[in-house]
Amino acid sequence: MTTDLVTLQDARSPQAEAFRSLRTNLDFSSLDHPLHTLLITSAEPDEGKSTTLANLGVIYAQTGKRVVLIDSDLRRPRLHQLFGLNNNVGLSSAILDADAALPLQNTDIPGLQVITSGPLPPNPADLLASQRMSNLLQQLCEEADIILLDAPPVIAVTDAAVLATKVDGVLLAVSAGRTTRDHAQRAKALLDKVKARIVGAVLNNAALDASIYGYYGQE
Repeated sequence: MTTDLVTLQDARSPQAEAFRSLRTNLDFSSLDHPLHTLLITSAEPDEGKSTTLANLGVIYAQTGKRVVLIDSDLRRPRLHQLFGLNNNVGLSSAILDADAALPLQNTDIPGLQVITSGPLPPNPADLLASQRMSNLLQQLCEEADIILLDAPPVIAVTDAAVLATKVDGVLLAVSAGRTTRDHAQRAKALLDKVKARIVGAVLNNAALDASIYGYYGQE
């Protein structure tokens, strides 16, 4: 596992507490429409979507929920690196072989399993749009309390918009000092176009408030 998993490496840090707050906000925002499947994407590359998803998954698992993370970024997958997992078989394998067992991999966190991307296909959007992908999600819903899907940036490719039609909600990751207002608005417009249920946005790489940091740094 990498140091990007701050919820494990430094569970008392303000960053870890921010992920707990995110989980709480998601739970309260979905009281009338429960989130069983949540897609996390971004407007542009390198805005922290995969790290956000991984840490949020850890936080959910720490509450006793059965959590499955799916690396549906079939172009630049990262979850296998974040959790130190093998990526020879994964989501692409499961979509292409309907008779194969679900390629779930256990992690060191009780209750947290991962489906890595698997071999990168030449046609990611087509695979993600397939009925087999929908069936796979339905099957997983019977085994997990919450499923978090990592998807490529919305503006770059159509994959996230395709997947947004198959999930209960979408969380948009943006990065302080990097994401432009125009790109964030374009990303939202593309998701709105497919009638995605955007449950919120998460701001990464924001400067820490010194007073809060000092509070959490106390023994």
